[in-house]
Amino acid sequence: MTRLNIAKGRVEMVHGSGGRAMAELIEQLFADAFANEWLAQGNDQAQFTLPPGRVVMATDSHVVSPLFFPGGDIGSLSVHGTINDVAMSGARPCYLSVGFILEEGFPLADLKRIVDSMANASKEAGVPIVTGDTKVVERGKGDGVFINTTGIGVVPEGLNLSGDKARPGDAILLSGTIGDHGVTILSLRESLGFEADIQSDSQSLHRLVAAMVEVVPEIRCMRDPTRGGLANTLNELAKQSGVGMQLFEKQIPVREPVRAACEFLGLDPLYVANEGKLIAICPQDRAEQLLEVMRAHSQGRHAAIIGRVVSDSHHFVQMETVFGGSRMVDWLNGEQLPRIC
Repeated sequence: MTRLNIAKGRVEMVHGSGGRAMAELIEQLFADAFANEWLAQGNDQAQFTLPPGRVVMATDSHVVSPLFFPGGDIGSLSVHGTINDVAMSGARPCYLSVGFILEEGFPLADLKRIVDSMANASKEAGVPIVTGDTKVVERGKGDGVFINTTGIGVVPEGLNLSGDKARPGDAILLSGTIGDHGVTILSLRESLGFEADIQSDSQSLHRLVAAMVEVVPEIRCMRDPTRGGLANTLNELAKQSGVGMQLFEKQIPVREPVRAACEFLGLDPLYVANEGKLIAICPQDRAEQLLEVMRAHSQGRHAAIIGRVVSDSHHFVQMETVFGGSRMVDWLNGEQLPRIC
């Protein structure tokens, strides 16, 4: 078998042909990095046994540009994003699959860097990549690499989180500062220089979630505010539950470098993407206990109660400003920042 020239080689059309070259790419790059007992079986599918409970499945495609950024890259992001989608149901993520769309001419060194990053993120999270697929498209038709990941998890007995369960009087909690990921990507893409003080918050949140649901199983719902940021996610939940929401601007954590960058760029941090934060809605009488659990975890040190659910037939999200006024927090209109994840 020919050894891949990782340092100087590039993806070729033959790497997606199903022949010897493709087998070499899979064995020397993907299988070597993702190595586990399921991949070692060499089948076209993964066979596994799940623990008792309801099965949860989520899929996500990743097209972020640039591919590498402070705090992460498309590889680690693809693992974190899908694990978080599964975890927001209260589930324990168990397994991942991955699909690569590679562009002819993409450097093998960059591909290895991405694959190694995925492997590290997967191992750190304890969620193995057990099956996958690779396709190659012609030069100029793929922009380097696109990645799809699918995750499977299991919800423990006694949990039933869903976006339609928020009720008037409930508290709205946020696990930490907003806007870090989106500002990082925009700064790097436009060569603005903010990345010296800001990096992506990309991380897997399933361990934080597990701590939260163990102590407060009455949590109504959780969601990670990715594209469209905090504002869009809360509008989604308000519509899904048929309620309104009242936020308090002074209680929403935003790092000063992010706030300054948003002011410079004319952006509202409420609409800027995040990749390592979650929103939780719970009964008001459990909010302080939940906040204590979140702040005790390294991923929730800056958690805050940022608002409450209210009765509103229009399903509006409104915010009390730092000046004591009130403003609508509407759905994002248009695309603020494309290819953010």
